[in-house]
Amino acid sequence: MADSPSMVLKKQIFRNFSLAVICLITVYIAGVQKAFTAIQEGVTESATAEAAPETVGKNPTNGAQFEVRAEKKFITFTDTKGREVVAEVLDVSEDSLKIRKKKDRRVAKLPIALLVENDRLFAKYLFEKKQHKEGQVKVNSLAKLLPFLDDDNVDVKLEPGVYTITEDDARNGRFQSYTFIRDSKLKALLLFKGNNSTYDFTGVTIKVETGVFQSGLGDFKVYQVHVTGNKNVIKNLTLEDVGSVNDFPRRGCVNIVMDGSYNRIEGFHVTSKGSKPYGYGDAFGKGGKRTVIGHKKHSTFLIRGLYNHAKNCTLIHRTYGHCIFMQAASHPTIEGCHIEGEMRTTDDMLKEKGTGSPADRVDFMTTWGYELPAGYMMSTGEAGIRAYNAGQTIINGEIIERGTDNPTVLDCTVKYMRTCVTLTHATGKKYVKGCTSIGCEQAFAIGTGSIIDCYADAAYGPVYRSTYDSDKGVHVEITILPSDTYYNGSKCVAYLGGKNHNITLRAKDPNTTNKDLSILVGGDFNGLRVRENSNPTQNNHSATNSEINNYTDYPMILPANSSGITGRTYGSLIDDGTKNKIRRKTPSKSRK
Repeated sequence: MADSPSMVLKKQIFRNFSLAVICLITVYIAGVQKAFTAIQEGVTESATAEAAPETVGKNPTNGAQFEVRAEKKFITFTDTKGREVVAEVLDVSEDSLKIRKKKDRRVAKLPIALLVENDRLFAKYLFEKKQHKEGQVKVNSLAKLLPFLDDDNVDVKLEPGVYTITEDDARNGRFQSYTFIRDSKLKALLLFKGNNSTYDFTGVTIKVETGVFQSGLGDFKVYQVHVTGNKNVIKNLTLEDVGSVNDFPRRGCVNIVMDGSYNRIEGFHVTSKGSKPYGYGDAFGKGGKRTVIGHKKHSTFLIRGLYNHAKNCTLIHRTYGHCIFMQAASHPTIEGCHIEGEMRTTDDMLKEKGTGSPADRVDFMTTWGYELPAGYMMSTGEAGIRAYNAGQTIINGEIIERGTDNPTVLDCTVKYMRTCVTLTHATGKKYVKGCTSIGCEQAFAIGTGSIIDCYADAAYGPVYRSTYDSDKGVHVEITILPSDTYYNGSKCVAYLGGKNHNITLRAKDPNTTNKDLSILVGGDFNGLRVRENSNPTQNNHSATNSEINNYTDYPMILPANSSGITGRTYGSLIDDGTKNKIRRKTPSKSRK
């Protein structure tokens, strides 16, 4: 059957359209080929081409090799067809090179998109180097930021805005920087490997989907920001985990990790989320021995390295893990930081009975060997600021194993964490000044060292607590803050064991003393974690040869294992020890 006239017309139109498309494609390909051929012939003309996809986080030729290549007067460039041109680079822009051909000295414009990948990366290196000479480099995407993170002596600013790192980004290899500490399997989203550089994130928010560390990067622990270079300043970034507090990491996650030396992270605002279990604190374990419920922890800020500095950062901590902690850190400084966690009563946890919750499924049997008791307040996280006596760090490519030494903590405020500042396990000079603890299970513990001009309430636990009998030579000056509510299961405002201390306690408002609490100088501390002889090294301490001045109305109790305690107290005194010389003083109108 013959086609109708209308059908014939339609077929003719389709054939004509197909021929037109083929012609256009042929002309386009010919134009691209002509552009590079023209450069080889020394003809100055422009050409355009579709840019090849940007390779993020991959650099087959390192910066040192590019630097050597850039020093040469004449450089060989190769296009994707394998053709070569030898030329001198006169200038560079983001998308092209201005060159002078060696053969006939003619000037040409070479589109970067026509080059093989390694030559495109080299052209990008030349462009970045040019920008460095001209001052601060401004970039407008994370993809354009990444190549600068291993550069030395750069000043880079990311354009203000909200950027999101999605699970798909992670799965598709857009953030694939490997980082190695011993045998750990680690990947970093932003890996700062350069030296003497400044990165300004003022007005920038980077949101990280919790799926990135749940499964997006596979079977790797995830560091969101990792610094391994030296003498860098990274400032003013808002970093936010997007998802549920129950979106636990597959292999662990830390929002910020500092290695290297003399680096400073300043003005960050971090919201961390995603751990397992969340809502019980350490009641059912810490992820190591005696863990009752399986853990997938997530900490906010890890400081390692040498003379690294965290300054004026705000950390909103909604995970089970430490907020700021130090491992293998030598002379770290934490200054002006604000930390905020969450609290939950054990009574509220016990309401889960019969619900099939994780705690209910283990019959509320704690890691300490007894059922979770009512009457205590617990942080859903761990320590606000904590030092460890072990760890590994990397400085100038060398992996170093050691503890933390000579930490300094200045002008920080910690709210609703298990502890405010705990430096017991660090060595060397330990110095804490101007810090405030609000609503923490325990405020300060230092082992040895100085706590000067600090403030703490005793709403949920003691303002100071000795950690071991071996604590010695502590110099403490703490002003006790009033609280609107109290849920202090230990009934202790301070627990003072050890020897050779000089401790002074004052009251911010003498008229708000909670007389249900007392200062305990050694003896039995009725804390949540030391009941029924659990953790015996952290309880029943002796207290000897120390000066304790209690310029508050809190009662002071000296048990039988106290001796050689001197000083004065404004509160009542019970002395069952030996050779103690505490003078009971009546406060004057102008209190000390």
